[in-house]
Amino acid sequence: MSIYDNLNSMQQEAVFHTEGPLLILAGAGSGKTRVLTHRAVYLIEEKGINPYHIMAITFTNKAAGEMRERIDQLVGVGAESIWVSTFHSTCVRILRRHIDRLGYDTHFTIYDTDDQKNLMKDICKRMEIDTKLYKERSFLSAISKAKDELISPEEFTLRAAGDFVKERQAAVYREYQAMLYKNNALDFDDLIVKAVELLQQDGQVLDYYQERFRYIMVDEYQDTNTAQFQLIKLLAAKYQNLCVVGDDDQSIYKFRGANIKNILDFEEVYPDAKVIKLEQNYRSTQNILDAANMVIANNIGRKAKELWTDNGVGEKIDFDQLDSAYEEAEYILRDIQKKVRNGRYRYGECAVLYRTNAQSRLFEEQFVVNNIPYKVVGGVNFYSRKEIKDLLAYLKTIDNGRDDLAVRRIINVPKRGIGATTLSRVQEYADQEGISFYQALRMADDISNIGRGGVKIKPFVTFIQTMRSKVEFLSVSQLLQEIIEQTGYVEELEAEDTDESKARIENIDELISKAAAYEEAEEAPTLSGFLEEVALVADIDSLEDGSDYVVLMTLHSAKGLEFPNVYLAGLEDGLFPGYMAITADDPMELEEERRLCYVGITRAMTDLTITCAKQRMIRGDTQYNKISRFVEEIPGNLLTRAAKQKPAVKSQSEASIQSFGRAGAKLNPLFNTRNVYQNKSYQSTSFATKSTSKISLEYTNGDRVKHIKFGEGTVQQIVEGGRDYEVTVQFDKVGTKKMFASFAKLKKV
Repeated sequence: MSIYDNLNSMQQEAVFHTEGPLLILAGAGSGKTRVLTHRAVYLIEEKGINPYHIMAITFTNKAAGEMRERIDQLVGVGAESIWVSTFHSTCVRILRRHIDRLGYDTHFTIYDTDDQKNLMKDICKRMEIDTKLYKERSFLSAISKAKDELISPEEFTLRAAGDFVKERQAAVYREYQAMLYKNNALDFDDLIVKAVELLQQDGQVLDYYQERFRYIMVDEYQDTNTAQFQLIKLLAAKYQNLCVVGDDDQSIYKFRGANIKNILDFEEVYPDAKVIKLEQNYRSTQNILDAANMVIANNIGRKAKELWTDNGVGEKIDFDQLDSAYEEAEYILRDIQKKVRNGRYRYGECAVLYRTNAQSRLFEEQFVVNNIPYKVVGGVNFYSRKEIKDLLAYLKTIDNGRDDLAVRRIINVPKRGIGATTLSRVQEYADQEGISFYQALRMADDISNIGRGGVKIKPFVTFIQTMRSKVEFLSVSQLLQEIIEQTGYVEELEAEDTDESKARIENIDELISKAAAYEEAEEAPTLSGFLEEVALVADIDSLEDGSDYVVLMTLHSAKGLEFPNVYLAGLEDGLFPGYMAITADDPMELEEERRLCYVGITRAMTDLTITCAKQRMIRGDTQYNKISRFVEEIPGNLLTRAAKQKPAVKSQSEASIQSFGRAGAKLNPLFNTRNVYQNKSYQSTSFATKSTSKISLEYTNGDRVKHIKFGEGTVQQIVEGGRDYEVTVQFDKVGTKKMFASFAKLKKV
């Protein structure tokens, strides 16, 4: 029996079509990874292609690792020659070999988000930019978007002519790139941009990789941006054997630069392309798929496809509208407890998905109080913690002395008494001489106005130089341990003897374990290689297989995952879809939100529960939202919509809050009035202290009014309170809102 007999007819067609451009439209749960791995096997075993000429590329380390493992199992000998990698890892490998042709040193540093922020702060300070008016993050965002579209600083400057804000962004962009170059560093966007630049400018390098990668397969093609599209187009230009796999209905990363046109316009770029649809789903029940199909069918910008399965009809989707966000979290908690108690699921088979990170708080509070194991995916990244960044900065300085940010971070960690004035004079000298900050430190004796500061600098320079001399004969983990011992980093934490310092020591231990694991996995481990791997780790890769805890995550983080029991929380117009998408002029904004809903629904294998709240506290305001339009797009015969009665007996925390107002919140600080119901008389009284005179209204009950953000609506109720009026409005697009008249500034229409 052939391994290809386990594939369905459309999967077989995708595997057997090996020559020329191929677009595989793979619906959620349709076995696309199986197709890609079997296709690699078919190329080698049936077509006689040398594994060396095959490339498989995807987005996350987790996906690349899974693909590599499956290919190794199927192919056996020779599988290691297949290039299986993420986009960023691929570009790093290319640039490590050839970036010197662009004027960089091959020992370049990869800057993470915090490094970029620190560099931008320095630039804004140097350029005397008022960061109260122009935020550093807005500059970084503009630069990232430009790089996603392969817009250079020079082109950005030309496009900005006549626009003061964009001209300022252009100036910052030019300086930012100049500083990166000076520091021999690349940010994440540069990894793709510089690889494209290299291939465009150097025909010899381009020809080498076109010959190397004669058969290219790209996973998650709907998530590619313009720069990634151009990279793949360049590599595949010679042989045109390009197979892309993706689902336009799961394109949800526009905010990261993803360009859905890459997949929608594939046949325009490659007129000879063959298109194959994978519509059989192996993950979910038919009821879940029918709901997903009905929701996504409302999008216009998509390629038609309809998921189906042999898994059976399954249970209906449980839809529940609760009175408050607090009750929503409590309901989901109780449902998980019941299903675990009945033996239907383990905690690790349950996931709570939501639109925004802020929604996790109530679930976390409920789970902590009820002793339910859980993990929030997409929180603070391990490598963003202070102690980890400090030690990595030491390693970066040892590996690449031109990285000024790393050097400045650790020159006084631990404290060495090197003052700000001394550091400022070192920087001035570095700028005058056109050298790196570390080089200036090494030449401290030549800085005439440095005074006694030079004496304190020497031990630091001596230490770094000593560590550099040991790189060749110490492993990364040994080097790390020596840094910790020589600097006394852990010793200082032990002296603190607090829970926080103990946790930080545990994190350092984990970093050492990570270094040791890297050494064990690599045939030729290097310091540069370790720093490169650490820089490329994504949040989603931290999700451990087989762990028994409930997973809390945003819908964006959930893509690519599956769970037997899924809860979609907060399905309310204004929250999901959000106000910005509802009120946007571009209908594509709402279509992306609908695709996100489609992704959420299709994460569920057996059970799906959708919940929403009649009222929810957002940014300190109680909002009354309609049921999400996405829920309304699901046919009623697929849902159980039994009205949920309020509990006859309130929970102790809720009862105390409602009985005692602010005092109740103090009795149980875990749950405050923002979680349950706000006392209306307290709202009015607190506002009255801020008001000075009674306002007058130009509208009354039943009048049509307009709000600057929510648009037009009808006044439902006006309640006098203190020196203001509490106005309830049923808005046409975003549902019912309750607000104070002086703040709302409603206009009668």
